[in-house]
Amino acid sequence: MSFLDTSRIVPVVVLDDAASAEPLADALVAGGLPIAEVTFRTAAAAGAIARMSRHGGVVVGAGTVTTPDQVDQAVAAGATFVVSPGLSAAVVRRCRFHGVPALPGATTATEIMAALELGVDVLKFFPAGTSGGAAAVAALSAPFPQVRFVPTGGIDASNALDYLRLPSVLAVGGSWMVPRKAIAAGDFESVAILAAEATRLTSSM
Repeated sequence: MSFLDTSRIVPVVVLDDAASAEPLADALVAGGLPIAEVTFRTAAAAGAIARMSRHGGVVVGAGTVTTPDQVDQAVAAGATFVVSPGLSAAVVRRCRFHGVPALPGATTATEIMAALELGVDVLKFFPAGTSGGAAAVAALSAPFPQVRFVPTGGIDASNALDYLRLPSVLAVGGSWMVPRKAIAAGDFESVAILAAEATRLTSSM
């Protein structure tokens, strides 16, 4: 997926106020991590995606997308990729209709096989931390060598490299560098510092 060429770490963002989108984008760029998955967990999501899309310096996608209608909203706002917590054929097909990459979630062999039947071979492994972690990703990679994973959930600076060192892992998603409280408080300097630290993780590989 071309959007993952930007970074092997994808910040997973929850925004309570769309006005935070531009300064957050500035902070991510300053930290060398110009990509964001803005989750549809708040009413501000579509507006935040639109603002970050207009920023121009950040690759912005939509996360926690569970319905075709949300795909429509995300794409209309400017999202260039769509992430789902699970596998929905309807969501995958709507993404394909719009020409945007779909990254559906899967944690079992059955879900992976269903995704492959839909023509999807890059999958979000979610929730990674409670679904066996890096060991589970490695185990599933054996029968499905064609699949690439983006583990998310329970990942932070202490364990991100456990996943990123696996050949089947394209990137990881996490929120440790975009704390919701820091964003709400307008502390974007801390976000920039945390983003820079996350960027240095991958440079050490």
